[in-house]
Amino acid sequence: MQDSITPQITPDGLLGRHTAEDGALVLFSGGQDSATCLAWALTRFARVETLGFDYGQRHRIELECRAGFRDGLPEDWQARLGPDHTLRLDALGELSDTALTRETEIAMQADGLPNTFVPGRNLLFLTFAAALAYRRGLRHIVGGMCETDFSGYPDCRDDTLKALQVALNLGMERRFVLHTPLMWLDKGETWELAERLGGQKLVCDIVEKTHTCYRGERGERHPWGHGCAACPACELRARGWAEYRSRR
Repeated sequence: MQDSITPQITPDGLLGRHTAEDGALVLFSGGQDSATCLAWALTRFARVETLGFDYGQRHRIELECRAGFRDGLPEDWQARLGPDHTLRLDALGELSDTALTRETEIAMQADGLPNTFVPGRNLLFLTFAAALAYRRGLRHIVGGMCETDFSGYPDCRDDTLKALQVALNLGMERRFVLHTPLMWLDKGETWELAERLGGQKLVCDIVEKTHTCYRGERGERHPWGHGCAACPACELRARGWAEYRSRR
């Protein structure tokens, strides 16, 4: 199987050369990072589908935000946007005794990881994503994993994902490419990337239409979006917003 040529944006904003293999599947949770990754994919690939996971997370409201965000994308991106998929992973929620799957206070553990860490989550997400991509004929898989501004989750690290790409390609006899465009960006730079990709409209849509709060609180609207403003996810998002605004 020959490598495809990834389509690029030309000076007039149009996709450059692409082939039939240049379809992408984006892990789209409904949060800031995955929304930015979706925009990133839509500027690069001729066909883009999205995938979300319902694993009993207490912030399940993020899944409900996906449709509104997708519907608000520009017309030229809509033309390349394919179906949205949702997979239930109830077993992951049943196995996990974490602050993301139980009504418990968020805290650090003895091993140095926060109790928001769901063991195996990204490994399972990407494995199921690859299985879906296999069936849908999509070669590229895009995720919002990052080890610059993160909580220390080992399944967000670049080395982990490179190893997983090798395992998936060997185990499925495919040449999937795992893309992590946020891997080396802090949250301020993630906001900047969103602006470069879609201007202030995309930034505003991420603020208004996505959800990142671990507690799933949708009530108060802050300058950076909705959330409790106290959990690690909200704190990261707020700090990144402040850094982004200070750089303008």
